[in-house]
Amino acid sequence: MPVDRRPSLRDAVAEHVRPGDALHLVVGHTRWTAAAYEVVRQWWGRDPGFTLVMLSLSSLGTLFFRGGMVRRVVTGYSGDTFPNFTPNPIFAAAYERGEVEVEHWSFLAFAQRLEAAARGLPAVTTRSIHRSSMEENPGYARVDTPFGEVGLLAPLVPDVALLHAAVADREGNVAVNPPLLEGVWGALAARRGAVVTVERVVDDLTDWSPQVRIPAHRVLAVCEVPMGAHPGGLFARGLPVEGYGEDYEFWVEARDATRRDDFDAWVRHRVLEVADHGEYLDRLGADRIRFLRGRADPGSWRDDQVAFPPDLDAPPNRWEAAATFGARYLAERVLALGADAVLAGAGVANLSAWLGVRRARAAGSHVQLTAEIGLWGYEPTPADPFVLNHRNFPSAAMLADASMVLGTLVGGPGTTTVACLGGAQVDRWGNVNSTLVPGGPFLVGSGGGNDVASVAAESVVVATLTPSGPRTGAGT
Repeated sequence: MPVDRRPSLRDAVAEHVRPGDALHLVVGHTRWTAAAYEVVRQWWGRDPGFTLVMLSLSSLGTLFFRGGMVRRVVTGYSGDTFPNFTPNPIFAAAYERGEVEVEHWSFLAFAQRLEAAARGLPAVTTRSIHRSSMEENPGYARVDTPFGEVGLLAPLVPDVALLHAAVADREGNVAVNPPLLEGVWGALAARRGAVVTVERVVDDLTDWSPQVRIPAHRVLAVCEVPMGAHPGGLFARGLPVEGYGEDYEFWVEARDATRRDDFDAWVRHRVLEVADHGEYLDRLGADRIRFLRGRADPGSWRDDQVAFPPDLDAPPNRWEAAATFGARYLAERVLALGADAVLAGAGVANLSAWLGVRRARAAGSHVQLTAEIGLWGYEPTPADPFVLNHRNFPSAAMLADASMVLGTLVGGPGTTTVACLGGAQVDRWGNVNSTLVPGGPFLVGSGGGNDVASVAAESVVVATLTPSGPRTGAGT
């Protein structure tokens, strides 16, 4: 007889999340989960000593820090993601004071370590990390083999994974939609299994079996939690649920709160004093929920265009100038190399890549835009420059994950890629630093930058920079 794995979310977290756990919050195109909020409610201030395994912490990762729940972090990015990719003072202060130990990896290396664990491998090879500061991490080694020198990554094994997905059946088989960024390796690798929240539980998933990526025996509990990815969005094309866009205003609200003295009051209002996810949605309000569901429409950018018209008479600012100069050079290099792809980084580099690809195509190139989240051959949505904008997804020729984009296409022998990247520090030799200013502040981490720069045919760095002072020096 099939096993029904549908407890309440509160009971699922209480039963399956334990003190001292390596807790993995899976990051795909959904970048948060209602289960994470429930963990915060149950463990706030109780010092459970978690190791937080999370590809990109984002502003909401600060809840785990502020609540005294984390002793150690394994991540690829410790910063905010909207309205721009920027450092967050709560992460920086915790690392500087030694309250939280941090182990930073590139996005691909992070995913590859989880994949090694899911496959039961003692190590996996990688082309990333070499000659960066990350090669000093435990879990990485360069070794001589009969096939030449290779980089090896040790498996990363969480105790339990938390994941939000579109739909599951009663037994716990889980269907997800790409783009998947890190994929579902962490859910498959977790020692005890995964606690999964979904928009809807159905009786039979066979009509959507191509999207099933987690089999029931790896799922500890599946909980029906509509809009359980908020403030992230859900791309649900082809599945029997309604999607929704990301709540940009909420991301900005969370980011701003971490920079004020009343951050604890914000956490109480948004998380701690909320009885369950139903009340959480009540506080958002029906109008806001309707608006977010409307953002799942690829044509909804037109409303943004009306609400925020560009001032075409204003003089260009430094960001716009950098994006334009970078785009011109990028288009020249695409044409010179006959490039197949441009990998668009975040921030001003993203805008530069979008414009550069358009210029190259106008000159006869067939170059494609790609992004580390798992987009290949997509068209940027007007009026919304955010690289992770869900309205970009429907235009893509292929939706995949970081393993396919960063681990195969970008550096594969059949693809010539030009990377368009940002960076906090760049030295005269082109070394890029996005993690820590020597003798200065913590920044954000490598993200996917190291993975791309390690294998791309060429990399173009686009940033607005000032000369470094005596304390900063070259990047690492």
